[in-house]
Amino acid sequence: MEQKSKAVLVGVDFNDQENFAESMEELANLAAACDIETVGKITQKLDHPNSAYYIGRGKLGEVRALLEVMDGEIVIFNDELSPSQIRNLEAALDCQILDRTVLILDIFARRAKTKEAKLQVEIASLQYMLPRLTGKGIQLSRQGAGAGVTSRGAGETKLELDRRKIEDRISRLNKELENLVAQRQNQRKKRKKTEVPVVALVGYTNSGKSSIMNAMIDMYDSPSDKQVFEEDMLFATLETSVRRVKLPDNKVFLLTDTVGFISKLPHQLVKAFRSTLEEVAEADLLVHVVDYSNPNYPRQVEVTRETLRELGADNIPVIYAYNKIDLIEEEILEVEKDSFYISAKTKAGMEKLADAIRKKAFKEYVYCEMLIPYDKGEVVSYLNDYANVKSTVYKNEGVLIFLECREADFRRYKQYANRVTL
Repeated sequence: MEQKSKAVLVGVDFNDQENFAESMEELANLAAACDIETVGKITQKLDHPNSAYYIGRGKLGEVRALLEVMDGEIVIFNDELSPSQIRNLEAALDCQILDRTVLILDIFARRAKTKEAKLQVEIASLQYMLPRLTGKGIQLSRQGAGAGVTSRGAGETKLELDRRKIEDRISRLNKELENLVAQRQNQRKKRKKTEVPVVALVGYTNSGKSSIMNAMIDMYDSPSDKQVFEEDMLFATLETSVRRVKLPDNKVFLLTDTVGFISKLPHQLVKAFRSTLEEVAEADLLVHVVDYSNPNYPRQVEVTRETLRELGADNIPVIYAYNKIDLIEEEILEVEKDSFYISAKTKAGMEKLADAIRKKAFKEYVYCEMLIPYDKGEVVSYLNDYANVKSTVYKNEGVLIFLECREADFRRYKQYANRVTL
């Protein structure tokens, strides 16, 4: 069994931050997801970060001493460090220095499965790396300045070459990603033409979004091969999955599973994953999934709301799904409007959630009677498949059906309508 690297975690509480302790706990979870063992934690209260070391010089000595006592090899900081801070800390502590952003990027790189996700993660990682290139030792040797070479001037430093290579790589990857983004946009346009509502699952990482999608698929007899990957881990889902859900009354919606959010989500990732996150901004309804068993869930709810605001998705109707109630021992008081307490694992409350989605997502529906001639059997067949047919009566003139259907279908067959109830 491979031995895990040992790390000391360092966090600075600026101006008595709310939920600072929870943020440090989350940092330890991020480290564990990267197979790093936490062997110690050091925190400090400051008004602003130290420009050279992020922490004060006194705390720097404490970190050095703790590393020696615990045989630590890595120091992980709870915020993104500047390139100069990383260089200064490496020189002062003589060990590897990581920050929260690097951990999240590493987890994303491990979890990425599709080509699009891999491209997005690599772009974000290169953008993070670019300003952090260093020109130590041999890296400062001149390229192309050898004897007899006169047309290339003084040449480029190794650092300049590395920077240019990374910039070229980012440019190539962005072009590849643009092609995939165009495909995704075309898929969205096609979906909009069908007028089928899109319901997006959003929420903090590991809140149970994929589990809810799988429960929905299972409840409404969709093929088992449509199940999405779910696991009790941070960022189990990086790819946007879309599944068609057909309710018992023939109402159909598209359910979208999206990447989870986290506090201090690196801006490089938000930028790189913008095309994926656009699925959220263009949804008709959001189901905000909350891990109700997590004591820090109120903060996670706020982080998700903040991220939705950044994406321009804060004006979309929302239903709250408080998940994992099977892990809660105390009595649950269901008092909030548009909030449902569920367990995707046991399916408790899932019917209520589906009913809430039905009421919110299918407002543009018409109740009507249609008298359809017997020689138009394909119309009756279509409505039986795609509308909610309440009753059918066979008359001399044709089939009289009382139904609830989409406005688009009503407009398509309104020549057969006898009576309309809006």
